[in-house]
Amino acid sequence: MTVPVNRSASRRKILLLAGLVALPVAVANALYFSGWRPASFGNYGELVQPVRPIEDAALILLDDSTMRFSELRGKWTLITFSPVECLGPCERNLVKMRQVIAAQGQKADRVQGVFVVTDTKARDWLRFAIKDYPGLRAVVGPPEAVEALAHQFALPAGNPLDNLNRIYLVDPLSNLMMSYSPDADGNGIRKDLARLLRVSRIG
Repeated sequence: MTVPVNRSASRRKILLLAGLVALPVAVANALYFSGWRPASFGNYGELVQPVRPIEDAALILLDDSTMRFSELRGKWTLITFSPVECLGPCERNLVKMRQVIAAQGQKADRVQGVFVVTDTKARDWLRFAIKDYPGLRAVVGPPEAVEALAHQFALPAGNPLDNLNRIYLVDPLSNLMMSYSPDADGNGIRKDLARLLRVSRIG
């Protein structure tokens, strides 16, 4: 005797199996395109989205030599903006930057630090203090170029000229990609940078 075939039931089973196979892919795609990432792979710093290309600028360093911002390309760059007389917060940022770079060990030469001075009233003090930060470039002018550069780093929280005392991370292609608040933990910055140096093929 021939057993009748329930084509409708068979079709439902096939569709159910196909749905079960496709569901994980659909969920993964939905999470990816929504921007969700596992917490263990999160960044400590605040991402700048989309990354922001920083335009070139002709700058003057503390020793009166000239430098173009484009000369920083090729390395990861930690940058902070501040008036010279902002002694406490500024010094904490400079110390953090120095420690974060040194903590990269053999990869430390892939990172550089830049201090952009927004007000040079205490320039003589800066000449003395900067000796504690070998390798750090101190930009002191010209005023119009410093102002234009600072505006390129403006975030929803404000502009570096507002004395935000943030640390900014620029990639080797001159893109602003991340920033850190004044109370940011240096260890968190170190981990972010170490991860970038490990996975990056540039800089």
